[in-house]
Amino acid sequence: MKGYTLTGCGGIANATGANFLLRTPETDILVDCGLVQGSHFAMDENRSAFPYDPTKVSHLFITHAHMDHIGRIPKLVKEGFSGTIHSTAETKELAAIMLDDAQALLAREARESGHDPLYGPDDIARALLLWRTYPYHEAFEVTKDVSAYMRDAGHILGSAIVELTLKGAGKKIAFTGDLGNSPTPLLRDTEYVTDADYMVIESVYGDRNHEPKDVRDAKLRDVLVNAVKRGGTVVIPAFSMERTQVILYAINNLIESGTLPEVPVFLDSPLAIKITQVYRSHTSNFNDKVKGEIRGGDDIFDFPGLRVVSSHQESESIIRVKGPKIIIAGSGMSVGGRVLHHERNYLSDPNATILLVGYQVPGSLGRLIEERASKIVIDGAYVKIRARIDKISGFSSHKDSNNLVEFVSHAQPKLSTCFVAMGETKSSSFLAQRLRAELGVNAIVPEKNKEYSL
Repeated sequence: MKGYTLTGCGGIANATGANFLLRTPETDILVDCGLVQGSHFAMDENRSAFPYDPTKVSHLFITHAHMDHIGRIPKLVKEGFSGTIHSTAETKELAAIMLDDAQALLAREARESGHDPLYGPDDIARALLLWRTYPYHEAFEVTKDVSAYMRDAGHILGSAIVELTLKGAGKKIAFTGDLGNSPTPLLRDTEYVTDADYMVIESVYGDRNHEPKDVRDAKLRDVLVNAVKRGGTVVIPAFSMERTQVILYAINNLIESGTLPEVPVFLDSPLAIKITQVYRSHTSNFNDKVKGEIRGGDDIFDFPGLRVVSSHQESESIIRVKGPKIIIAGSGMSVGGRVLHHERNYLSDPNATILLVGYQVPGSLGRLIEERASKIVIDGAYVKIRARIDKISGFSSHKDSNNLVEFVSHAQPKLSTCFVAMGETKSSSFLAQRLRAELGVNAIVPEKNKEYSL
């Protein structure tokens, strides 16, 4: 009888491009189907054929709506997938916005490189018609042989840990997706997995730890307050989902407390503006502290001085605003979006600050800025880095090394094997070694496209 196997088709030796294939005696099931991200979305890898037949996949589970977990879903549909997509309702709502936004960027890159687009609007529409949504903590049947259950991952709005029970084997496998850096400013804490036999876990920060939350908050305060005193500009390349909302909330607190004087704060990201509205409509996902602030009348995403920028003309006119100012713009890794022209304007300004508040994937412009490359190219023009480059890792929405180990510890002693993925090789290897040494867990860094028996 055919058994159960797991294959890492993406998110292996890479923090992006998550794509895992679970084969059962009955069918093929996928978990996540994301873009490989970096320089120009790593288009060659994203155009490559899937290492399985999309027409034979019956179910696709989505852990959350970041592009490195959803970005190739329309391509999967375009190439014949007609099964069912499963996620939380929040993930589907956010994914529709994210995929629509990315489609225009991917189409432009395809034109510039002379290739056909990865997918089009019709492929996105067909994917959304295949989508079903479920709340957390509600078990449901997938096939006669597999049932599913989702826990709150605490990473972004709607993020889920997907647990699949393999009835024929009497085993359970948990796919963590990305795990939140709990406690987070906005969301509820990550829920623990306690009864899985197998786990596929992320490892973006598997080899390092974030600064403590109080240090993180103090760093943000000091960077912003000092920049304002100097009369300089702060550019924050921010992921449109979660990171932008967290930064808005943090600045709201600084201004309302009087710690930061009222200065112009430009939210220059049409995508982030749309996503912030989704966050406003799902406050039940927020933690108790934030819910209390909202009940008390605080609009946590608005404050004196905030200017929401819609048009390109408004975005380009920001440079004419004199005096200190803060610009929050996408994308978080500077691989596209409006942040590019702000970086072109301010990277060479010694009085300006580029504040990095998230992971910068190797090959991205953001990584080059983080490493203070002597000279970089933006829109065909060479730019020297003279601005201050500050980085705050504590705003990461990923668990760090210590908290990943602590998370896995809750699955003992039942956990048989932990597949450590969704991280750079050094991060995955370091975390796997920690899990083996400190918890005695059989931790494996899987090879890409290698099939593992369960």
